Amino acid sequence: MSETFKTDVLIIGAGPCGLFAIFELGLLDMKAHVVDILDKIGGQCAELYPEKPIYDIPGIPYITGQGICDALMAQIKPFGASFHLQEMVETIEKIGDPLFRVTTDRGRIFEIKVIVVAAGGGSFQPKRPPIPGIEAYESTSVFYSVRQMEAFRDKRLLIVGGGDSALDWTLNLAPVASHLTLLHRRSDFRAAPDSVNKMMTLVGEGKIDFVLGQVSALQGEAGQVAKAIVKRNDGSTFEIACDALLPFFGLTMKLGAVANWGMEMKDGEYIVVNTANFESSVPGIFAIGDINWYPGKLKLILSGFHEGALMAQKAHRYVFPDKRLIFQYTTSSTSLQKKLGVA
Repeated sequence: MSETFKTDVLIIGAGPCGLFAIFELGLLDMKAHVVDILDKIGGQCAELYPEKPIYDIPGIPYITGQGICDALMAQIKPFGASFHLQEMVETIEKIGDPLFRVTTDRGRIFEIKVIVVAAGGGSFQPKRPPIPGIEAYESTSVFYSVRQMEAFRDKRLLIVGGGDSALDWTLNLAPVASHLTLLHRRSDFRAAPDSVNKMMTLVGEGKIDFVLGQVSALQGEAGQVAKAIVKRNDGSTFEIACDALLPFFGLTMKLGAVANWGMEMKDGEYIVVNTANFESSVPGIFAIGDINWYPGKLKLILSGFHEGALMAQKAHRYVFPDKRLIFQYTTSSTSLQKKLGVA
């Protein structure tokens, strides 16, 4: 990619705090792009516990992780933020005052005046299954995410796992693959019951296979897998011919390149910020949500919302240095209500 995106703010992380930051920035006329390593919007809430109940959002007695993400997406719709998923920020360089150049692992370049790190506990990295020599096949015939479904058309696919990701991609890729096998170590799943029922229907119709066991070895040449050796629970083994292996064993969180961006850190894991505007030790770079630290910090979504509101006030000074900021309430400001499309 050679195109450079020029905008006001780059938000790193598309979880609830990053999403609400779009709202607060948008009220003050700041445009935002968002980068997230996941293949979906919503961060931990959408990926790790979409059905988990949340009880401490003010004014909402009960909402699920996915529910709050859906509500936030509806709330920020008037501001037209751009999302860049399955990307991770690798480098940040100062090129002006204020101005940053940010490059992602996919070669995308952003030039912005403000950076907001809302990365939770860090970037999500897929858990690698304990299969000897799997590294030799990664990115060629072993994939931990699906970026383009067409890449798997007419291929023999082996999907491994029992969670939502494994079941979702089984259902989505079944019409694309020439043959698809879902492998799980047991017959119980951690996925949505509806997805499990749909998968079993496909099995009953003979459209996919479901087998019990664990991959113990891979065979192939030059990074291209040809077959997987599967170990049954009784210790016996059998082979599954496949052109691609998609293991969905969950995610781990790693701080990644954040630790190398020159900001003051706490215990090597958290970005130290002040409580006036949640700016880091590097002017123009802010941190909100679970990724930051200050005395009295509470890892709550509602705290991240508060941090995002104060962050936006200071960000405005970087984006519009010659423009006076007048504080307004959405309940009484006609101009704010027009931005929200409710006036």
